[in-house]
Parts: sequence; C-alpha cells; structure tokens
Amino acid sequence: MSDKLQCRCTILEAACRTDRREDGPSWCPGKTRFEAIQRAADTYADPELLSIARNSALVESEGYMRWTRVEEIVQFARKMGFRKLGIATCIGLINETRTLTRILEAKGFEVVALCCKAGSVPKEVIGIKDEEKVNPGGHESMCNPIAQAEILNQEGCEFNIMVGLCVGHDSLFLRYSKPLTTVLVVKDRVLCHNPVAAIYNSNAYYRRLQRPD
Repeated sequence: MSDKLQCRCTILEAACRTDRREDGPSWCPGKTRFEAIQRAADTYADPELLSIARNSALVESEGYMRWTRVEEIVQFARKMGFRKLGIATCIGLINETRTLTRILEAKGFEVVALCCKAGSVPKEVIGIKDEEKVNPGGHESMCNPIAQAEILNQEGCEFNIMVGLCVGHDSLFLRYSKPLTTVLVVKDRVLCHNPVAAIYNSNAYYRRLQRPD
C-alpha cells in the first residue's frame, strides 16, 4: 500500500492550505511535481481558462456556506455570461429535471433538457443480450450519453449540467460534450443519489466496502 497519497499526509492542512510547501513530506507533489504544477499555473494565462478559474473562485467565496449547489450553478453561469444551458438527465430523474428547468428559466436562462433514453436505441446495439438487461424479455432502450452530448452541442448550449447519469455514461458524456459541464446529481439508486453516505457509513452499515474482495 503506497504512502504517496495526499489523503495519508499528516501535515496536509499545513502544507497545502498555506505557503509552507517546504513542510510537506519528501514525496509531496509540491516538491516532486513542481514542474507539472507550474505548467498548470501557466495555463491560466489563457483568457478563457482564467475566466473559468476566477469566476469559480468568486462563486466559492461569495456563496461560501450560503448558496446551494443549484444557486452556485446559477451564479457561475451568470458570471460567465452563459445564456443557454443544457441538461443531460437520467430518465429516472425527469421530474427533478422538470423542477430544475423551471428554476433556471425563472432565473432568465434558456434551457435544453435531454433524457438518457433519447432515440430509444435498443441495448442490442452495444452487445447486451436479453438475459443481461435490467428487465429481460422485451425492448430495453440503452442510455445514450454520446447522443445527449451531440444533440446539446448542436443546440448551441454554452454550459451543460448532468443530472444522475450512470457511472461510465457520465464519462462518455464528458468526453463528447463540447461546452463546459458540471454535475448537479450523481447517480446512486441505493442511497437516493447521495453516494457519499456510503463513505460516511463505511465503519458501520457499509463496513463491507472496506473488506478485500
């Protein structure tokens, strides 16, 4: 088991939150990966990236412990000058997406929302056998995050919001989405879309997560 993980660093708060990089352990990225960190810093000279980073920091400070994630998305989009927002949603969260759409429209945005099953493409297209379906015995539409991304691209969305896309499907959406994308809801059917609950309870109800397979 590697010790070279920042989560195992005993002086993380002192070294990373301050200018005391030299206090970090010998393997500290601030020491061993300084060139990569410097290249990243140089990248912010790009006006677009600088604007994203700066407005993100402003949303963090202005809304710290006050704004919900929904409010942070609204404020960030406003600071960036975005007017047309896309929502890539799981069909199972369509009601939540309807509410989100009303909120965003009330704040003055144009919204394009698209569910994951758009086009009703059968799962057989990606090699899923009938017995591998969630409900075998009939048509089952595949989640189609690439189509979601391509259509929102065509619609000219300036900023996309993911609402509950499955693990892996969200990765495909991020790969094919041209505009910036943020996440509002992370899919977790067992924990009511609150996956961090498994971590909070990993020493109790979800102790099994820490056992070797």
